[in-house]
Amino acid sequence: MYSIKVEGNFSSAHNLRGYKGKCEELHGHNWKIEIVCARQKLDKSGMLLDFKELKIKLNFVLEKLDHKYLNNLSYFKKVNPTSENIAKYIYDSLKPAVADIKSVTVWENNTSSATYGQ
Repeated sequence: MYSIKVEGNFSSAHNLRGYKGKCEELHGHNWKIEIVCARQKLDKSGMLLDFKELKIKLNFVLEKLDHKYLNNLSYFKKVNPTSENIAKYIYDSLKPAVADIKSVTVWENNTSSATYGQ
């Protein structure tokens, strides 16, 4: 199995509904995002996917989150904007354009992350 990983980032604010603690209050993060794609075989040029094309697709999704108050976005009005749910949102947003996506990891700081994927 071959796999590749690309990273991106965005900045945004959120607050967690139903959480008793500091994160219930409005606060922000400089999020780091990692996408892993995997496949058994490489294409005829010897690549799983082109890094440049994958980064373009990731940045298209992250642009919708960058410098936003996540709680105001349609998806997160119904779903609590936790790191876990942000990872799922990014995964689901990329899946139609990136068939080989395996997982999305969302880092909210250097020591805490959540992953969603197959």
